[in-house]
Amino acid sequence: MKLYNALSHKVEEFKPINPEQVKIYTCGPTVYSFAHIGNYTAYIYWDLLLRILKQNGYGVKRVMNITDVGHLTSDADEGEDKMEKGARREGKTVWEVAQFYTDDFMKTFRALGLIEPDELCRATDYIEAQTKMVDILDEKGYLYDTEDGLYFDTSKFATYADFARLDLENLRAGARIEFSAEKRNVSDFAVWKWIREGEDHAMKWEYRGRMGYPGWHLECSTIIHEELGEPIDIHAGGVDHIPVHHTNEIAQSEAAFGVKMANYWVHCNHITAEGEKISKSLGNVYYFDDLAKRGFSMNDYKMWIFQGHYQANRNFSFADLGAAHQRLLNYRNFAALRWQGAELSDFAEVREKMMAQLNANLNSAGALAELDAATKTGLAPSDEFLKFLDEAFGLQIAESTPDISDELREMITERARLKEMRDYTEADKLRDEIAREGYEVLDTARGPIWQYK
Repeated sequence: MKLYNALSHKVEEFKPINPEQVKIYTCGPTVYSFAHIGNYTAYIYWDLLLRILKQNGYGVKRVMNITDVGHLTSDADEGEDKMEKGARREGKTVWEVAQFYTDDFMKTFRALGLIEPDELCRATDYIEAQTKMVDILDEKGYLYDTEDGLYFDTSKFATYADFARLDLENLRAGARIEFSAEKRNVSDFAVWKWIREGEDHAMKWEYRGRMGYPGWHLECSTIIHEELGEPIDIHAGGVDHIPVHHTNEIAQSEAAFGVKMANYWVHCNHITAEGEKISKSLGNVYYFDDLAKRGFSMNDYKMWIFQGHYQANRNFSFADLGAAHQRLLNYRNFAALRWQGAELSDFAEVREKMMAQLNANLNSAGALAELDAATKTGLAPSDEFLKFLDEAFGLQIAESTPDISDELREMITERARLKEMRDYTEADKLRDEIAREGYEVLDTARGPIWQYK
């Protein structure tokens, strides 16, 4: 199995620390509003990663965080906390907002058929552990105090710029006029924020005799340390996390604990919608309810995701979703052949070719091309092959293709008899009745077969 590793900037063979328990951390949501289809893209990709690791025989322990404090609107150290923003918008407490959107996120997560993390960790459950990490960093001389927080001095971490290949000189030259005079370097970041006089902040904790709250980056480092231990095998997230969030995670974790944080860093790209960045102001923010109103399922969306690559720039459109819907329908009709007397095949060679593609940096599109070829053979997939498909992709193909009822089967048989008698009017009436049940009948050389519409 090979993955693109952001540490080396190349595709590498995956070599786990312990094959019986591959340690994976995936960045989770900030729970301050409803997640749209673009937000769930990463979790679909990481579900595929998890499934393919398991297909290769690895045991996996996956941890995912829930950010319910500390994530400022700039993704760095400026603006208000996103949780505070959500609470003010809805007239609720931050705790109510966090619980509501966590529940909603996980409800959709499960409805998508994604494998749940072994540990789902809220940032606010790790405050004590986060303050301990701040103490360690301070004792080692990496921090300095300012009016608004304790900051990590990135100049003291020699390899700070390496991961994202940052040009720190240009960052300094391009720093804004309002750049804090107390910050020693433009790349320095807050590990703990102080609540200053006149500020109203609902989520706050006493630390060193002052009220404050953790910086966003601190939670991931702390949760990994507490739940998995360094180094972990794979740290996954979005490409937007590379220059700030993940760079800061690496700096603070490796400075504090003196060991490599993760051996493989895997990042997915984001999607646009209708050719534009997803934005409420552009009217191209879609939720799964919006897809359902147009007749599309969650599995249709997952199929669209798998038709591309996790590192690619993807543009969502309903036309392309329609094509994905038809492709998934084709796979369901392929699965349905097993109920209709077609010769069964375990498609061992197809499975081998599909796994070769999936092991080549999660090339799901290549794997589906191999599956397309199998659907054209006229052979029916065995239960074993369908189990493989559903374990690898989570599309519930076998589950969504039950045998038809005896009543429908009798209608199909009767339609064929009527056609033989050239009673096409009555045969067409039966055809229309069958269609109302969600099926169409095709006349083939080996007799009539039914398909999902």
